[in-house]
Amino acid sequence: MQRLRLIFMGTPDFAVPALAALRDAGHEIAAVYSQPPRPAGRGHAERPSPVQTFAEAHGLPVRTPRTLRDPAAQADFAAFGADAAVVAAYGLILPQAVLDAPRLGCINIHGSLLPRWRGAAPIQRAILAGDDETGITIMQMDAGLDTGPMLLRESVPIGPRTTAGDLHDTLAEIGARLIVEAMKGVAAGSLKAEPQPAEGATYAAKLGRDEGRLDWTRPALELDRRVRALNPWPGTWFAHDDAKIKVLDAVADPAAGGDPGTVLPGGLTIACGEGGLRLLRLQRAGRAPVDAEAFLRGYALAPGTRLPRGDEPAP
Repeated sequence: MQRLRLIFMGTPDFAVPALAALRDAGHEIAAVYSQPPRPAGRGHAERPSPVQTFAEAHGLPVRTPRTLRDPAAQADFAAFGADAAVVAAYGLILPQAVLDAPRLGCINIHGSLLPRWRGAAPIQRAILAGDDETGITIMQMDAGLDTGPMLLRESVPIGPRTTAGDLHDTLAEIGARLIVEAMKGVAAGSLKAEPQPAEGATYAAKLGRDEGRLDWTRPALELDRRVRALNPWPGTWFAHDDAKIKVLDAVADPAAGGDPGTVLPGGLTIACGEGGLRLLRLQRAGRAPVDAEAFLRGYALAPGTRLPRGDEPAP
């Protein structure tokens, strides 16, 4: 295998396996680019990203510019003389000067089967939409949003209990394996990029915290997907009195029914616009996660209670 001089660009946990795989494959990592440290935790101390943490632990040089639009930052990037840049959930826009700097261009690890789910949250949007499968696409980057030609793709099924956390970990490992294969093929000239299909493009908008509220007027199957898609972040919740209760696991019960938002008899099932959502694991503020049976022993949520719906105010 030809040893390449690479710049790696990534920020979250998703990107760490790919950086590790490229390093272990014997490529030279000339620099690692990651977003700047952000305030985190109760003390709001600045915390480096998972990629920066891994890079520094392994003696790799790190850059954390707030933008790559600055000509000085672009000149610094070009000065590394990289054969290629590998990008995985970096989070900053790459200007054309950056895209053009490496000899072999910039190659992206994207968490969907392009052109399905271009954008910031492809893993979660695939589950929310009820897709049967998703995957990884290795693509040659261009100036568009995830529009470049494809080098490699691999699909994985989305099961009825798959969470975003499950899918994240699976796709991160697939991406790490495929990027090593792709760099080998690109370096040898044996792997040719193919344009994305003209049809079927969708946009995976960035997630917001407000998407986590469960709207009981929606179908139970949709809410089942929402609980799984937003696990672990931003999480799903419902309101009762002045409490905001997180739902960590749930399953749709198509046979259940009643006025949306009503707690139904037997266990902890909430009537929805269609069917009911059986809550399996919950968490109150300041408390540990518990299963539904333990939750009901410590919190009064009797059958017949009506929870606020999506069209009603919450605390």
